[in-house]
Amino acid sequence: MMKQILFAGVIGLFLTLIGTPLLIKLLARKGYGQYIRDDGPREHASKRGTPTMGGIAFILSTVAAYFLSKLITGVSPSYTGLLVLGLMCGMGLVGFLDDYIKIVKRRSLGLRAKAKMAGQLIVGIAFAVLSLQFADARGNTPASTKLSFITDFGWTIGPVLFVVWALFMILAMSNGVNLTDGLDGLATGASVLVFGAYTFIGVWQYQESCANGETLTNPGACYEVRDPLDLAVISAALMGSCLGFLWWNTSPAKIFMGDTGSLALGGVLTGLAICSRTELLVAIMGGLFVLITMSVVIQVGSFRLTGKRVFRMAPLQHHFELKGWSEVLVVVRFWIIQGICVIVGLGLFYAGWAADK
Repeated sequence: MMKQILFAGVIGLFLTLIGTPLLIKLLARKGYGQYIRDDGPREHASKRGTPTMGGIAFILSTVAAYFLSKLITGVSPSYTGLLVLGLMCGMGLVGFLDDYIKIVKRRSLGLRAKAKMAGQLIVGIAFAVLSLQFADARGNTPASTKLSFITDFGWTIGPVLFVVWALFMILAMSNGVNLTDGLDGLATGASVLVFGAYTFIGVWQYQESCANGETLTNPGACYEVRDPLDLAVISAALMGSCLGFLWWNTSPAKIFMGDTGSLALGGVLTGLAICSRTELLVAIMGGLFVLITMSVVIQVGSFRLTGKRVFRMAPLQHHFELKGWSEVLVVVRFWIIQGICVIVGLGLFYAGWAADK
């Protein structure tokens, strides 16, 4: 069964390594280049016209890697896997429409705010409602109406509040990744680290699943997750696909992921968190996305309340650029911060399992 994870990661990596340059040529031929803000760091002016909508590459590669790994190993896709991939593709489609209108139709703001929100709500509600269906033999559905940290804990919020909660998570994480995607390779590299962590979590939950009663290392700390191995397969496919894309997206970037990619990554990360019962833990493991989002909230809040700005520019990465840090320096140091967040998150995940011995 573990072969699925290896195949998914390798196929995802291979497809984006060879597919992204083909996408770059196609987008460049069409003239679909990035719009650059005039009030941003001066160094960014040279990026104007760089092909965007690159998220198409790792979305398609991830989907292909998942299904090819299933085909090679002869294992059927799970409802959980299909729902998480559906959330990624749905959010990616909303982002693609935004990018397309922004770049092809030359309307700088892209989709109207109401239309963009409507698209995200439709995709999010569909995922949340369907994730409470499809119970397995043990009665486990892809998602749970209980809140979770490293596993479900006692608070059942009911299906209606769960849908609201899931929508909040999807919108917050998508916005967080979108805000982080401001420097070459920053969001892509940070995502690789989180998906690597979720690959480990999926494998661990599969090995310590309550369904494996006779082989559990710690019977008192088993996991009631519907399809943990499939979540690991998707995470591995995403990690490989994002690594291959990072080859072309790192400084100086030959292509940007655009809203197509950032909304898809935020959506799929939330899907992994909800279906692996680690909803609150993802705020720690995706700590860089949370930090950058909070910098915008603080900047806007401070300016509206006091008329003063806390940072030279928000999101946070541009503040350090305007302080004189090079783009590569900001990216690498922010990757380190993300790596620390992932290590802390995995440490808490393992500690929670060990504490129940």
